[in-house]
Amino acid sequence: MAKLAVVAVGGNSLIKDNKHQTVPDQYKAVEETCIHIADMVSEGYNVVVTHGNGPQVGFILLRSEVTNKVLGKKAPSCCNTPDCELRKISESSSGLHTVPLDSCGADTQGAIGYQIQQALANEFLKRGIKKQAATVVTQVLVDANDPSFKKPSKPIGGFYSKEEAEKKQKEEGWDMVEDAGRGYRRVVASPMPLEIIEEKAIKTLIQNDFIVVAVGGGGIPVIKSSHGKLSGTAAVIDKDFASSLLASNISADVFIISTAVDKVALNFGTPNQKNLDTITLSEAKKYMQEGHFKAGSMLPKIKAAITFLEKGGKKAIITQPESIIKALKGQTGTHIIPD
Repeated sequence: MAKLAVVAVGGNSLIKDNKHQTVPDQYKAVEETCIHIADMVSEGYNVVVTHGNGPQVGFILLRSEVTNKVLGKKAPSCCNTPDCELRKISESSSGLHTVPLDSCGADTQGAIGYQIQQALANEFLKRGIKKQAATVVTQVLVDANDPSFKKPSKPIGGFYSKEEAEKKQKEEGWDMVEDAGRGYRRVVASPMPLEIIEEKAIKTLIQNDFIVVAVGGGGIPVIKSSHGKLSGTAAVIDKDFASSLLASNISADVFIISTAVDKVALNFGTPNQKNLDTITLSEAKKYMQEGHFKAGSMLPKIKAAITFLEKGGKKAIITQPESIIKALKGQTGTHIIPD
């Protein structure tokens, strides 16, 4: 049996910089990432790919905002016929509707999954690898009583003036916070993942030798009623936490978190910086408690690795995409292992 690896790819890694944010730009970044995934397949691994989607969700939310601001209540000059869709939007009472956050997650799972599938298919064709990738648009169960719903803290979307923020709070019921002097942003809950709804489908695809793309963006957050009915909720699940849960549930041999650095470091960015090669679960917990890892950066990655090992995982690796093969061979990356 091939070794099973879960590889978590960051959503920001699909955007190189502010000048390369278009869909074609993102696809080029996906192609680069898929070269490294194909390398793993060539080395005998079966791979499940997870990914972030923060910037991509932000783009979806901003499109309707920007469109409404541009169109206002006046049809653009390009509209020459009464049935023009832009005219209908601009003359409607509410403008272009905002896409609910759970649907944004579903949209980006499909779009990024499509790019990964295509890039892998082309790379496999080039190498003569008889494999196929498939994306599972994945729902992830969260607790409706998770504490994060009472204190939303995850910023999403664009920036607003104080007046715009107050209007959003009143009309949309959004939670808005001031963000470092740059304006106001919407914040949503970031609950912990409890259950992967499509887990059986993911396992079936793995067993049939597919490369699976799943729990994109941490999964679509859903809550369950007392009768078992699922419904989406406005929240964002941390991609690394959801990937860790998936890696545990499918008994992955290794959980790889792809990030911007080759290795995790203590005292990062200081003259006393110390890169970490192999550390134990206990050491990882110790360093975390000492405050070496920043929230919103390395901290969730370390927490995700710790959770994977606590649930019986054999090894977690944190490294940059281009170093994955070297890391699997023990030549680089930060390896976190059981005590």
